[in-house]
Amino acid sequence: MQPSLGQRRPRKRVSIWRSLKKKKIRKSTHICTMAAPTNPADELGNREDVELAWAVKAYHHAETYFNLISSLDSTALRLTKHDDEIHQHFKHDFPDMKIDIIDPDDLKSDEAKKKWRVFCNHFDGTVEDFNYGTILRLNCTEDYSEKNSIFVTRVQFFAIEIARNRGGLNLALRKVSPKATENKEMKETLTNPDDAKTEEVAS
Repeated sequence: MQPSLGQRRPRKRVSIWRSLKKKKIRKSTHICTMAAPTNPADELGNREDVELAWAVKAYHHAETYFNLISSLDSTALRLTKHDDEIHQHFKHDFPDMKIDIIDPDDLKSDEAKKKWRVFCNHFDGTVEDFNYGTILRLNCTEDYSEKNSIFVTRVQFFAIEIARNRGGLNLALRKVSPKATENKEMKETLTNPDDAKTEEVAS
């Protein structure tokens, strides 16, 4: 179980990439073979293997999502069965937030954290794994990279990416993919309304 929103220790934005680079993990074939930690948060401590496992899990989720939005029409993509509710609350609570190129202060400043904490906790018990660590792209026109990534909670990721998809901001990434079958499987994993478990995307 990952630390809750209020318990998570402050992390540098690039720490996840440093963890991956240190172990020379680059490809999904490696990522898929590593199990995520299942210990309670208070038992994890600062163990390097645990930090790496979380980094790998978050990276795999990011890689899967980017492959999906760069291969399919993202405007019709549903990430959870609660997309409408998440989107409505996001637009209500953050009506002026710029989402094409995100200012990190809109996520990490003291004032922003207070607003996001209320937003995120609203989905506790509704969106599974709502506070799991997830990687978000700062600039929606670019791929994930050390400079273009920031660590957020799962429901923050959903809120911003749902808004980006519905606004057509991710369409510039779309490309013709030779792996149609693989992309179909990824879409089913992300959008199955009966499961809607983000854990399955990141595991």
